[in-house]
Amino acid sequence: MEASSSSPSEGEIRQLIEGELLRTLEATGRVPNSLHFANHFQVDHAVVVSVLKKLESHGVINAVVVEVSSTELTKEGLEVVEAGSPEARLFEAIDAASGTLKADTEKLPFGKPGFSEAMKNKWITFDKASGKLMRQARTAMHGTPVWLHDKPPPLPLDGQELTWVVWTCCQASTIDDVVRQKLCGFKNGEALSDKDKLVFSKRKLLRDVKTKVFDLSKGECFSVTGIKKKALDLTAEMIASGAWETETFKEYNFNALGTQPTSGHLHPLLKVRSAFREIFLEMGFEEMPTNSFVESSFWNFDALFQPQQHPARDAHDTFFLSQPASMLTWPEDYLQAREKEEPLRLTTHFLGSAAAGGLGSIGWRYDWKLDEAKKNILRTHTTSVSSRMLYKLGQQKSFTPKKYFSIDRVFRNETLDATHLAEFHQIEGLVADYDLTLADLIGVITQFFQKWGLTQLRFKPAYNPYTEPSMEIFAFHPGLKKWIEIGNSGMFRPEMLLPMGLDPNIKVLAWGLSLERPTMIRYGVKNIRDLVGHKCSLDFMRTNPICDLQLDDKYDASAFVRPNEQQ
Repeated sequence: MEASSSSPSEGEIRQLIEGELLRTLEATGRVPNSLHFANHFQVDHAVVVSVLKKLESHGVINAVVVEVSSTELTKEGLEVVEAGSPEARLFEAIDAASGTLKADTEKLPFGKPGFSEAMKNKWITFDKASGKLMRQARTAMHGTPVWLHDKPPPLPLDGQELTWVVWTCCQASTIDDVVRQKLCGFKNGEALSDKDKLVFSKRKLLRDVKTKVFDLSKGECFSVTGIKKKALDLTAEMIASGAWETETFKEYNFNALGTQPTSGHLHPLLKVRSAFREIFLEMGFEEMPTNSFVESSFWNFDALFQPQQHPARDAHDTFFLSQPASMLTWPEDYLQAREKEEPLRLTTHFLGSAAAGGLGSIGWRYDWKLDEAKKNILRTHTTSVSSRMLYKLGQQKSFTPKKYFSIDRVFRNETLDATHLAEFHQIEGLVADYDLTLADLIGVITQFFQKWGLTQLRFKPAYNPYTEPSMEIFAFHPGLKKWIEIGNSGMFRPEMLLPMGLDPNIKVLAWGLSLERPTMIRYGVKNIRDLVGHKCSLDFMRTNPICDLQLDDKYDASAFVRPNEQQ
C-alpha cells in the first residue's frame, strides 16, 4: 500500500527556495534573474522576494533590482490554452451535417473573433441564401486517380513514388488547432518565433510586460548554511563563559519607529476652536458663559428685537422642548414699563407706542404674547448669551466698555446634507463702547480675520432683524478660486439695546461665523459628516497634524493670495 504524499507547506517551500538559492550562489557566485526560481518551484515571484528580503536583511546576499522585459499570456491567451482558439471552438459549434445559423454563432463569446480566423483558414463557408455557416476543409485522399481538375498536382506519400492524389472539397470532421498547440507550448517554456509573437500580440493573446526582478550575489555574511541567528542581548551567561567574544550581536536600528502611545487625540474641531479662542484673548476679549444649551424664546428671539411671527421661530427651524415647555422665571422689569415716565421697555417697542416713535422707530406693531416668549427651545445661536450679558451690562450703575466672545454649540432643525448639520458651533464676538461706527466694525473684523490668516476680505450689505446696519463677510479661497461667505456682522439696533438699560450713545458691534466651515477649509474636508458625527474616522483624529503650520499650503490660511478684480 502506497503512503499518501502531501504537498509541501508554504514554509517548506520557502526553505527549499532558500537552500537552492544559496547552493546556486555558492557554485556560480551570481544569479542574474530571481524569476527563474519562481518558475522552477512553480510559485509566485512574491514568495521568492520574501525569501530574498529575509536573506538580504541579514547580509547573506546582495539583491539589486533590475527591470526585464518578457512576454506572457493574456487572459484571452490563457482561455485559448484551456478551451481552444476562437476559430476552433466556432468550428466545433457548427453542426457537421446541416450547418448553423450565423446569427446564432454571433451570440457566442467566441463567435465574432472566431469567424474571421476560421474563414481565413478556410475551415468554414457562409451560405448567404440560408444564412448558415458550414464546415469546410481540403482533405487529401490517396487512391485511384480521378481527374477533378485539368492538372492535378502529383504529391509523394509514405516515401513511395509519385502517384496521383484525388483532391476534393468536402466537409471535414476535425481540424488542427495550431494556435492552441503553440500557446500551450509557450506556457510550458517553448519558444515562439518572432512572426508568431507578432500575430498573437495583434490578436491580444500575448502581451509584453516589464517585470522587476533581482540580480543576486553573495553578501558580506554569506554562508551556504543560511542565516546565522544573531544574539539580541548580552547576558550574564555570555560574560561568564566568554562566549560574548565570538558571538554576533544584532545591530541597533536607530531608525525604527517606537510603539505608538495609547493616548487620546484632539479633534481637529477642538484645535481650530482653541486657535480662535487664542485670537480673541490676544485682542482683549472676555469669554461669555455658554454652558446652557436650553434657552427661552425670550432671550433667544424677543430680547433681540425679533418678532414672534418671524419664520425662524417656526418648528421647521427650531427645536422646541416638551418638558419643561416654558421658562419658570423672567425679568419682569425688563418686560414692561415700571413707571409712566420710564416707557422705554421692551414691550413698548414691540407694541409700537408713541414713545417708541420718538426714537426713530415705530416698533413691530403687533400683539406681543408673553406665552410665546416663555417657550423653551434649544438655542439657535449664541447671540442669546450676548443678550443676557448686555442686559447685565445695562443694569450696572456705571458703564464700562466691554469686549465679549463665545464659541459653543447651537441647534437648528435643518435638513442634513454635506454642508449642514442639525448641530454645529457658532463663534461670536461683540464690542460695546460709546460712539462706535461701522468703520470700527470693519476694522475689528479685519483685525480678527487677519490673525486667522484671511487677509483678503469683502463686505456686503445684508439684513438681520436685530442689527442695522448689517454686513455679510466674504473671503477669497485660493483652492476654490472664488469668494466664499465666512460670517455675518452688524451693529445691534437701539430697539434692542435701550430696553436693556444701555445709554443711547452706547453702540454694540457684533459678528459671528460657524466653527465647522473654517475647519473644513483648513483640513480639506469636503463633507461635514466626515468631520462631525458617527461617520468621523478615528484615524483622522490620530493622524491630523498637531501643529496647524504643518498643514498643506492648499488649506493653509497663509496661502490666501490677492484675488483678481473680477468676482
